[in-house]
Amino acid sequence: MMGRMGTEGDNVRVIAGRYRLQARLGRGGMGVVWRATDQLLGRQVAVKELALDETLSPEEARLQRERTLREARAVAQLSHPNVVVVHDVVEDDERPYLVMELIDGGSLAERIAREGPVGAAEAARIGLALLAALQKAHQAGVLHRDLKPANVLMEAGTGRVVLTDFGIAQVSGATTLTETGSFVGSPEYTSPERMSGDRTGPESDLWSLGALLCTVLSGESPFHRDSLGGVLHAVVMDEIRLPEAAAPLQPVVVGLLERDPDRRLTAAEAERMLRAYIDTGRTPQLPTDHVPTQRDMPRHHMPRPHVPLAHVSLPHVSRPHVSRAEVPRPASPRGSEPRAPKPRRSTRTVLVAAALVLAAVGAGVSVTVLLMGPDGDVERAPGTSVPSPTASPERPTPTVTVTRQQTETTTATPAPAAPAGYRTAKDPKGFSLAVPEGFTRKPQGARVFYMSPGGTFRIGIKVSDPEKGGPLEVMRRSHAEGPENNPGYRDGEVTATTHDGRPAAFWEFTWDGFTEAEGARRTYDLCWEERGRMYDVWVSAPVGRSDQAKRYFDTAVDSFVPTAG
Repeated sequence: MMGRMGTEGDNVRVIAGRYRLQARLGRGGMGVVWRATDQLLGRQVAVKELALDETLSPEEARLQRERTLREARAVAQLSHPNVVVVHDVVEDDERPYLVMELIDGGSLAERIAREGPVGAAEAARIGLALLAALQKAHQAGVLHRDLKPANVLMEAGTGRVVLTDFGIAQVSGATTLTETGSFVGSPEYTSPERMSGDRTGPESDLWSLGALLCTVLSGESPFHRDSLGGVLHAVVMDEIRLPEAAAPLQPVVVGLLERDPDRRLTAAEAERMLRAYIDTGRTPQLPTDHVPTQRDMPRHHMPRPHVPLAHVSLPHVSRPHVSRAEVPRPASPRGSEPRAPKPRRSTRTVLVAAALVLAAVGAGVSVTVLLMGPDGDVERAPGTSVPSPTASPERPTPTVTVTRQQTETTTATPAPAAPAGYRTAKDPKGFSLAVPEGFTRKPQGARVFYMSPGGTFRIGIKVSDPEKGGPLEVMRRSHAEGPENNPGYRDGEVTATTHDGRPAAFWEFTWDGFTEAEGARRTYDLCWEERGRMYDVWVSAPVGRSDQAKRYFDTAVDSFVPTAG
């Protein structure tokens, strides 16, 4: 279908009985963008015809279309002046299309190619606009994952900065390595943790912003090399040499290009620093959390006052982490969690994984699996079922009805065998369940937590006496108290369900974590009564890893067995 498309004026056609495609505006690995007319509303729009893998079987192609449309609809839920407006998502001739606002103006990449780098004030303005767009998306659980100058539009006449192409790159397989070892996406703007397959989340988009700021200030990405292997090495291992043009915004760029995502500048910190530069002409220094100490810097990396900025290198060694002070909060009855220390991530892990990527590329073998998540699944944003940089607004269907048969009895029921990668935890509180290997038990009053190293994933259990109204009313009350117990509580929903044939209630919600550094989290919670007791099991994780959290949740619930009562 792509091959039969003509140039401007050729093959004018109408899709979905409404949108007349008139002129091809651009073409790339993700599809074709057309100038079109919405014949129903009489307005000009941009229509993106998404590229699909022609090698898929009919059933695989159908599933890909359905998933692509679902992911695209997630982007359509975003409403922000710095995010492109998606008017419609349609399918025609078994191919998905996005109908978007038509921006009169080229991309940021085209502007740089045409006019050269911009000044620090304009770079700060662009950075603030993109931060606003990313914060809006991240609050909705949507990740971009392909932030680069080509995906930033500059509206002529107004200077409005518009971020586009949410969801498209990953849906069409753009930010992965192909089977021939070539990189289809934008490796110069991809974070090291994504390169190594370690994790992905909002902080990965912020790394991309740091690389983008370098590009708009100097005209070239700091990770530009002549080969894919060179780019991968530059992103995950090489010294990061900032261009001299980045000097005015150096603290921001340094903070965003921190290889440890747990110590990378947050969006709020970067926004404060860029706004300070616009207001005063000076950029504040990095927060204490992000400043490397000379004790941990190799001598040949130490910047000297008289050395030009072009020769200042950012070390890739692990740096000490200074925790922010946290204000203690009273423990809440359910759905709230202990404030675990921020996971300390070893840079060595990234470098070892990256070395595998580089070796695979050098050998010319398939390395797509190296960009997958820790469970072997391709990286996903929250709530999705396919590789995508966006989160679906559809909440994952709660898999909470356990099929094993169990009769009411006062004798203990043997715990089912733990799946591979899990162990059966026999808890002194009177229950057992399967928890992932490496999770440790941390009791907190009436609640018990099993937590991953660093507390990224948290499995919580509470055993109590039955309460008035049963599980459904208990969860509804917890939902009503959500804003009080969980900072930034949003997207909460309580659903009646069953567990082992017993009435149960499923509660899910998003919240901001107990500290700014912790970031947005997603929680899944099931409550039911059994043997005269009320059981409450929940799992919480960063929104960027909610699919993995949902798997942990399903396993915990399915394997849960009371051992007393």
